Amino acid sequence: MKYSPESLEAFVQTVASGSFSAAARALAKSQSTISNAIANLEDDLGFTLFDRSGRNPVLTEYGQRAFAQVQQILAASQRLDELAECLTDGVEPRLSLAISDFWQADHHVTLLTRFAELYPEIAFECMIAEDEDVLDLLQAGRVHLGVVRAQPKLPTDLAMARLQVGAQMAIYLHQDHVLSQLEQVSDEQLSQLRQLRLNTWVQNRDPLPAGRVWSAPSYLLLLEMAEQGFGWSILPRWLVEQFGHQVLKELPVPGWPQHIAVDVVWSRRNPPGPAGRWMIDQLCAQQPD
Repeated sequence: MKYSPESLEAFVQTVASGSFSAAARALAKSQSTISNAIANLEDDLGFTLFDRSGRNPVLTEYGQRAFAQVQQILAASQRLDELAECLTDGVEPRLSLAISDFWQADHHVTLLTRFAELYPEIAFECMIAEDEDVLDLLQAGRVHLGVVRAQPKLPTDLAMARLQVGAQMAIYLHQDHVLSQLEQVSDEQLSQLRQLRLNTWVQNRDPLPAGRVWSAPSYLLLLEMAEQGFGWSILPRWLVEQFGHQVLKELPVPGWPQHIAVDVVWSRRNPPGPAGRWMIDQLCAQQPD
């Protein structure tokens, strides 16, 4: 290939990060290395990718057109790497999966039963994590795959596929509370009560906003807090039905319950091996009940 993979990756990361220095930090390289890689790519292409007149580089018209093509080249290169690993039968010795409490247990029990039959020698680890925590674990190389609610935007070093099976979320309150007796509950009425909300470890790096808010890093903990009567919470329906003690009431709030789209996510830099690819395919093939 005429264009080096390093220069293409530097280009894509600079667009995603917004500056050469931020791209250098993301790729663990020096800023000069990133700048030189992009300059060399511009020389090879014969046109300028970025307007450097401002504080941060801005894509030129030609740069915008090239960006889409470069993304396709890198995606094709990744697929080729994954194919080569599969064809040489380089099955990974271990596999780690991070899943959310909103992901119904029946789904991953079926998945793991099949996995154990096909890959009995692989060391397998399953972790519970939510939202940003799953992405953080993937980027740190702590896990290989994550099942997470669909995110509005993913880091460029992560890839995803949409699952056919989603999750149902609803608002719950202790059955003895006066609001649980109403035929309809408004957002304004909820705002007068304490909210029990999900707060991931990544989110906890910032101070919790003031107000009637308690937080926990898992839905199971929020379920227990709601059952103790500490406030209302958004919870997975299946979790309340299977692990609740029939003391919570699903509130009739306009717009609820909600269907949550679910993705399987993995690292582009450290893509899963054959066993991980099999698990991705199985997750995406699962049909709703």
